[in-house]
Amino acid sequence: MYATSKKNKNLALFDFDGTLCTKDSFTGFIFYALSKRHIVKQGIKILPWIQAYYLNAYPAHAMRLKLFRAMFTNADVIDLQHIAEEYAASLISQLNPSLLKQLKQHQALGDDVVLVSASIDIYLKPVCDLLDIDLICTQTETVNQIYTGQYITPDCSSEQKRQRILEKYALDDYALIYAYGNSHEDDEMLALADHAYMVGNNQVMPLLSRAGDIQIAI
Repeated sequence: MYATSKKNKNLALFDFDGTLCTKDSFTGFIFYALSKRHIVKQGIKILPWIQAYYLNAYPAHAMRLKLFRAMFTNADVIDLQHIAEEYAASLISQLNPSLLKQLKQHQALGDDVVLVSASIDIYLKPVCDLLDIDLICTQTETVNQIYTGQYITPDCSSEQKRQRILEKYALDDYALIYAYGNSHEDDEMLALADHAYMVGNNQVMPLLSRAGDIQIAI
């Protein structure tokens, strides 16, 4: 005997840096948005942590917050958001062609597509607006139209990716879960998927099919 599933959508989860985007978008944003003088001045203040990070003695999630605090504390929200919109438009031309094609195929099939990234909302929100996809990422704090240099969410990497996805999406409502990543910070997200793709490890992109009524033996 068979019952017909009512699930009619798939969910596609994409990491950004190193996966959908071919560059380190956060470092790129620092150099796009700020003067060299400011970057050097603030960089000197956190040089010991930068050196420790490159020696694998300081974790990436902590380094991202350290950089954000050093570079963007007291930045004007409106000014920086205008810059972020320009930067987002420039990033679209730097996306991985094969991953972007896969993303568009998911959209053509009617799947829910989500960018899940440890990078910050300031420029990822306009990126997602341009791609017409949803966003889960590290969210930054503003007070009186000024960036405080703090996050209002934990760094969205590793276990935080899994938790944030489960908070926002009921995975049982989807026929299939697809996930695309490139590093150990994506492992927990990839573990949620029926079909997982790790850049550098997998040679063949997952085959896609339209979600619909699925025959389930009972």
